[in-house]
Amino acid sequence: MPLFMDVHHMDGGVAVSDVAAAHMADLQEQSQHGVNYLKYWVNEAEGRIFCLVDAPDAESANTVHREAHGLVADEIYEVSEGA
Repeated sequence: MPLFMDVHHMDGGVAVSDVAAAHMADLQEQSQHGVNYLKYWVNEAEGRIFCLVDAPDAESANTVHREAHGLVADEIYEVSEGA
């Protein structure tokens, strides 16, 4: 399955606790779309969130975000894992 990195830009910063709650909502929703959210990273001060996800396609990954909490990604890139 393809691997994607998505990027969210949150104006005014973001709290890591809020991102953790959104990630938990993603985990509850993901199986309905054949998606597996793996990890996320947060830059609280700059309001940047990065999510790593196995998904059939970018739209399926974004659909999980939309249905779980409404915070869709601003950018989604297909990526390959390196060492």
